[in-house]
Amino acid sequence: QMESINVSEFKARCLSILDEVARTGKTITICKRGKPLARIVPPAYSKLGYPQETLRGTLTIVGDIVSPVMDPEDWSANRGVL
Repeated sequence: QMESINVSEFKARCLSILDEVARTGKTITICKRGKPLARIVPPAYSKLGYPQETLRGTLTIVGDIVSPVMDPEDWSANRGVL
């Protein structure tokens, strides 16, 4: 069930209400004089965490990703050739 609060309560507790929505995933409707004024919904990615987390486990390292591709002696700049 969707929770609703009065706009004056939202104004007084705005940050804590936003934290609650993010933490619980519940939608909150803000009302003014009993009529819905706005709705606060959790972010779409809250169920998964961050969108980047969907990529976890999809990468395969096939070699050394830190060392230079070639020996420094083979670089033209090291031989004085530009």
